[in-house]
Amino acid sequence: MPGHLPASLLVQDSESRPYWEGLAQSELRIQRCDSCLKAVFYPRALCPHCFADQLSWIVASGRGTIYSYTVAHQAFGPFAQDVPFVVALIELEEGVRMLSRLLDAPRERVRIGAAVQVTFEKVEEDLTLPYFRLLE
Repeated sequence: MPGHLPASLLVQDSESRPYWEGLAQSELRIQRCDSCLKAVFYPRALCPHCFADQLSWIVASGRGTIYSYTVAHQAFGPFAQDVPFVVALIELEEGVRMLSRLLDAPRERVRIGAAVQVTFEKVEEDLTLPYFRLLE
Protein backbone atom coordinates (compact mmCIF):
# COMPACT_ATOMS: atom_id res chain seq x y z
CA MET A 1 0.00 0.00 0.00
CA PRO A 2 1.47 3.40 -0.95
CA GLY A 3 2.35 5.83 1.81
CA HIS A 4 -0.34 8.33 2.63
CA LEU A 5 -1.44 10.96 5.05
CA PRO A 6 -3.82 9.97 7.82
CA ALA A 7 -7.44 10.82 6.98
CA SER A 8 -7.52 13.12 9.99
CA LEU A 9 -5.02 15.44 8.25
CA LEU A 10 -7.05 15.80 5.06
CA VAL A 11 -9.57 18.64 5.04
CA GLN A 12 -13.00 17.53 3.94
CA ASP A 13 -15.13 20.67 4.01
CA SER A 14 -18.39 21.60 2.27
CA GLU A 15 -16.52 22.68 -0.88
CA SER A 16 -14.50 19.48 -1.23
CA ARG A 17 -16.96 16.91 0.15
CA PRO A 18 -18.22 15.81 -3.33
CA TYR A 19 -14.60 15.19 -4.37
CA TRP A 20 -13.94 12.89 -1.39
CA GLU A 21 -17.30 11.15 -1.76
CA GLY A 22 -16.49 10.51 -5.42
CA LEU A 23 -13.15 8.93 -4.56
CA ALA A 24 -14.91 6.58 -2.15
CA GLN A 25 -17.08 5.50 -5.11
CA SER A 26 -14.10 5.19 -7.51
CA GLU A 27 -15.04 8.40 -9.32
CA LEU A 28 -12.67 11.28 -9.97
CA ARG A 29 -14.94 14.29 -9.57
CA ILE A 30 -13.91 17.79 -10.59
CA GLN A 31 -15.87 21.01 -10.91
CA ARG A 32 -17.02 22.79 -14.06
CA CYS A 33 -18.02 26.43 -14.11
CA ASP A 34 -21.62 26.89 -15.17
CA SER A 35 -20.74 30.31 -16.63
CA CYS A 36 -17.54 29.85 -18.67
CA LEU A 37 -17.76 26.00 -18.85
CA LYS A 38 -14.10 25.54 -17.92
CA ALA A 39 -13.01 22.68 -15.68
CA VAL A 40 -11.78 23.53 -12.19
CA PHE A 41 -9.53 21.62 -9.81
CA TYR A 42 -8.91 21.83 -6.78
CA PRO A 43 -12.40 22.24 -5.26
CA ARG A 44 -13.35 25.84 -4.52
CA ALA A 45 -16.26 28.24 -4.27
CA LEU A 46 -15.32 30.57 -7.16
CA CYS A 47 -14.23 29.85 -10.72
CA PRO A 48 -10.56 30.87 -11.09
CA HIS A 49 -11.18 31.73 -14.76
CA CYS A 50 -14.20 34.06 -14.61
CA PHE A 51 -14.89 34.34 -10.84
CA ALA A 52 -18.45 33.06 -11.15
CA ASP A 53 -19.83 31.33 -8.08
CA GLN A 54 -21.87 28.65 -9.84
CA LEU A 55 -19.77 25.48 -10.09
CA SER A 56 -21.15 22.01 -10.83
CA TRP A 57 -19.55 18.63 -10.22
CA ILE A 58 -18.72 16.30 -13.12
CA VAL A 59 -17.04 12.91 -13.25
CA ALA A 60 -13.69 13.27 -15.00
CA SER A 61 -12.54 10.66 -17.50
CA GLY A 62 -9.53 9.82 -15.33
CA ARG A 63 -7.31 9.87 -18.41
CA GLY A 64 -4.48 12.32 -18.85
CA THR A 65 -0.81 12.84 -19.54
CA ILE A 66 2.23 13.52 -17.44
CA TYR A 67 2.88 17.27 -17.51
CA SER A 68 5.90 17.07 -15.19
CA TYR A 69 7.31 14.65 -12.62
CA THR A 70 10.01 14.03 -10.06
CA VAL A 71 11.40 10.95 -8.38
CA ALA A 72 11.42 11.13 -4.59
CA HIS A 73 14.50 9.43 -3.15
CA GLN A 74 14.00 10.65 0.40
CA ALA A 75 10.76 10.87 2.33
CA PHE A 76 9.55 10.92 5.90
CA GLY A 77 6.60 9.66 7.91
CA PRO A 78 4.25 7.27 6.11
CA PHE A 79 6.11 7.80 2.80
CA ALA A 80 9.58 6.77 4.04
CA GLN A 81 9.22 3.06 3.29
CA ASP A 82 8.09 3.73 -0.30
CA VAL A 83 11.17 5.46 -1.73
CA PRO A 84 11.97 5.80 -4.51
CA PHE A 85 8.60 6.77 -5.96
CA VAL A 86 7.37 9.02 -8.76
CA VAL A 87 5.26 12.09 -8.06
CA ALA A 88 3.68 13.50 -11.20
CA LEU A 89 1.71 16.55 -12.23
CA ILE A 90 -1.06 15.03 -14.33
CA GLU A 91 -2.93 17.05 -16.95
CA LEU A 92 -6.38 15.51 -17.23
CA GLU A 93 -8.24 15.41 -20.56
CA GLU A 94 -10.61 17.99 -19.08
CA GLY A 95 -7.74 20.51 -18.90
CA VAL A 96 -6.99 20.67 -15.18
CA ARG A 97 -3.80 19.50 -13.51
CA MET A 98 -3.49 17.49 -10.34
CA LEU A 99 -0.53 16.23 -8.36
CA SER A 100 -0.46 12.52 -7.62
CA ARG A 101 1.73 9.46 -7.43
CA LEU A 102 2.40 6.99 -10.20
CA LEU A 103 2.01 3.37 -9.18
CA ASP A 104 4.00 0.47 -10.61
CA ALA A 105 5.90 2.82 -12.93
CA PRO A 106 9.44 1.80 -13.86
CA ARG A 107 11.33 5.09 -13.84
CA GLU A 108 12.83 4.43 -17.28
CA ARG A 109 9.28 4.41 -18.76
CA VAL A 110 8.16 7.65 -17.10
CA ARG A 111 8.31 10.61 -19.45
CA ILE A 112 6.57 13.91 -20.00
CA GLY A 113 3.58 13.38 -22.27
CA ALA A 114 3.09 9.72 -21.29
CA ALA A 115 -0.54 8.63 -21.10
CA VAL A 116 -1.92 7.73 -17.67
CA GLN A 117 -5.17 6.47 -16.17
CA VAL A 118 -6.48 7.06 -12.66
CA THR A 119 -6.76 4.21 -10.20
CA PHE A 120 -8.28 4.33 -6.75
CA GLU A 121 -6.56 2.97 -3.65
CA LYS A 122 -8.38 2.54 -0.36
CA VAL A 123 -5.60 3.47 2.07
CA GLU A 124 -7.66 3.55 5.26
CA GLU A 125 -11.14 2.48 6.29
CA ASP A 126 -12.55 5.90 5.39
CA LEU A 127 -9.98 7.19 2.89
CA THR A 128 -9.59 6.45 -0.81
CA LEU A 129 -6.97 8.34 -2.84
CA PRO A 130 -6.47 8.77 -6.59
CA TYR A 131 -3.19 7.52 -8.04
CA PHE A 132 -2.25 7.01 -11.66
CA ARG A 133 -0.77 4.22 -13.74
CA LEU A 134 1.01 4.45 -17.08
CA LEU A 135 -0.99 3.22 -20.05
CA GLU A 136 0.78 0.77 -22.35
